[in-house]
Amino acid sequence: MQGSGQTGQRSGAGKAPERATTSPATPAGPVGLRGRLRERAGSQVRALTRSNSGLTLDYDNPPGDPGLFGPDAVCWRVHADFPAMLAGGVAALLMQTLHPLALSGVWDHSTFRTDMQGRLGRTAQFIAGTTYGNRADAMRLIERVRRIHEAVTGIAPDGRPYAASDPALLTWVHVAEVSHFLAGYLRYVGPLSAQEQDRYYDEVAQIAVMLGAADVPRSRLEIERYFARMRPQLEVSERTREVVRLVMRMPVPNPMLAPAVRMMTDAGVALLPAWARHQLGLSGASGGALLRPVSLAGMRLLAPALRWSLGGGLAARARRRVGRS
Repeated sequence: MQGSGQTGQRSGAGKAPERATTSPATPAGPVGLRGRLRERAGSQVRALTRSNSGLTLDYDNPPGDPGLFGPDAVCWRVHADFPAMLAGGVAALLMQTLHPLALSGVWDHSTFRTDMQGRLGRTAQFIAGTTYGNRADAMRLIERVRRIHEAVTGIAPDGRPYAASDPALLTWVHVAEVSHFLAGYLRYVGPLSAQEQDRYYDEVAQIAVMLGAADVPRSRLEIERYFARMRPQLEVSERTREVVRLVMRMPVPNPMLAPAVRMMTDAGVALLPAWARHQLGLSGASGGALLRPVSLAGMRLLAPALRWSLGGGLAARARRRVGRS
């Protein structure tokens, strides 16, 4: 349920990592053409996670503001890579559907089924804003989501009441997200040491706590133990199957992007633990043992093109802001 109505931003969320660079300089004509092609391609890719919240964040000001974390944080690295974050977001969404109360909140109160891209865009903007935004904007995002969660209540099909502000549900949504964001980075970008991975979980736990989550895992071992405790509570219903169907047939703003989106979706499925893929019915030909090497090969072809089209992204803008003290 997190991110169901998050604040917008000036130029799209979850852009490519700051390590992406432009090609070496060449004569003015080719550079101009390449620049126009890059901008056109980038606008199409950004449309995949464009928010419709109508609100604006400032990633360039005020000078010197490090935000909630600052450029030395591990989450600045992990959240900077658009392809890995998109794959991780797909996996997180699929994982979240296994919790019947979390799914009920999305099903009853979200426009997900009719506006999947808007929902993904608002979530992407929340992650980007709380990671790279200035501190005031990040806190404004968190407070706004807290207010939205207070209105999300209801009764699940099994008769249990639910509330998006429930600390336990907030923890579930948080862990499902960040564990797969990190998995996406490790699979499709590069390694992090055990200490860096634990630092990542400790950093992003701050956001979950600010939203009202309780007993938030802060290390790899705690995440592993948390999933082991949660598994008996997870189940698949007709609603779950419908969300899985929608995700696997994710609509795209431009039909030319459909093959790339399908590749990203498969890359997300490959990040799920085997038990979750089996429970979701994704352990067959499209989600079995062949998916991991196939998705990795596909991402090696697709990810560099996405990074090139998006340029430096929000991490680079935020780093410039911090350096302008």
